[in-house]
Amino acid sequence: MVIVGGDAAGMSAASQARRLCPPEELEIVAFERGDHTSYSACGIPYWVAGDVTDRDELVARSPQEHRERGIDVRTRTEVTALDVQGSRVRTREGGSGREEWTGYDELVLATGARPIRPPLPGIDAEGVHAVQTLGDGERLLADLAALDRRRADERPRAVVVGAGYIGVEMAEALLRHGYRVTLVDRAEEPMTTLDPDMGAHVREALNRLEVATALGSAVTGLETDAEGRVRAVTTETDRHEAELVVLGMGVRPLTDLARDAGLPLGDSGGVLTDLAMRVRGHDNIWAAGDCVEVLDRITGAHRHIPLGTHANKQGQVVGRNIGGDYATFPGVVGTAVSKVCELEIGRTGLLEAQARAAGLRWVTVTVEATSRAGYYPGAAPMRVKLLAERRTGRLLGVQIVGREGAGKRVDIAAVALTAGMTVEQMTMLDLGYAPPFSPVWDPVLVAARKAVSAVREAG
Repeated sequence: MVIVGGDAAGMSAASQARRLCPPEELEIVAFERGDHTSYSACGIPYWVAGDVTDRDELVARSPQEHRERGIDVRTRTEVTALDVQGSRVRTREGGSGREEWTGYDELVLATGARPIRPPLPGIDAEGVHAVQTLGDGERLLADLAALDRRRADERPRAVVVGAGYIGVEMAEALLRHGYRVTLVDRAEEPMTTLDPDMGAHVREALNRLEVATALGSAVTGLETDAEGRVRAVTTETDRHEAELVVLGMGVRPLTDLARDAGLPLGDSGGVLTDLAMRVRGHDNIWAAGDCVEVLDRITGAHRHIPLGTHANKQGQVVGRNIGGDYATFPGVVGTAVSKVCELEIGRTGLLEAQARAAGLRWVTVTVEATSRAGYYPGAAPMRVKLLAERRTGRLLGVQIVGREGAGKRVDIAAVALTAGMTVEQMTMLDLGYAPPFSPVWDPVLVAARKAVSAVREAG
């Protein structure tokens, strides 16, 4: 069993297969071009912010720990080519540059995704950072420390390019370091994983936190000083000075190896698999994690949704199947949560634009509610938006923006979506209630009740 990529999906597959098959029955070799395995990339913004104090806290299992469990992990070794006909991979060692071929009986592609880094002037300047790997986090923290030693009394400036999950999380991290932060995005509102009306509430909250937002204008380049360090970000309409720039423009599937080997790719460039995570048309090649497209359980289409939760589950499915068991990955409903300072953001299911693209007809409702009983100390406001299919009342999607207790409420809707529930069925969900945790009617159920009326009125 040869694995390309040593993070969540790849090492979950390796660990699961090893549980089922001892070393004398199955040899497992994992190639990882970096230094680390099984770490949480999602935790990097919180490490940069200081909530996580040690890099190693983000590592679930080191290469040596995997080796002690009978998995041959080879770090600093990059797979440079796949020979599908010959069932082998070509590798190159990072230190020596030595290349060799390794044969496989079962191949697992877990190559992940790469940050979007458009070919703009100055994009590779000193002081411009991505936040995809632990190495990226180390370089960013080192740069922050160096700037801190050099800076004068005034607050330094930072620009975050991209106002998605990573962008808003990194905006908070840089605020915590004392920076004046500007969040730049070509979209009219931040968080395009929300509908624009919900994104507007995120923008208002960011502005209250003194994060400047420069929206609706694409980045055109990055200016540098005489020493080659970034000094400003330019857009179609403005110029923003910056001693530091963080790129949070999203990611794309890292599937160059798969493409060059002629493996099937979807519209977003992700590898296409069956429900068992086997690459279509190839009995002994599997793929999992951020390099694949997944089934959207609501629309039946395939989408690229890079999240560690999916990667770990898909890796376990692959490991079970290679290890002689049987498992499938049934798809996702598109659930995600994030936060910036005290603001929590959650979404699951379809946005209005996605419902339109799928040819669905829907109704939408928005409600204002509180996280706890209104009379209980600490009750905080939240806004819930719900989409339901016309006539059937089938739940299509939920978005939540609020403070403490808002984000994880989206899990109620995620379960309802997975079960194919209607909004009327949702109104009778037996959810936990006590004043410190929820009003008598949970905000998600308040939205469901309002949606029932909207469905009936729409006919």
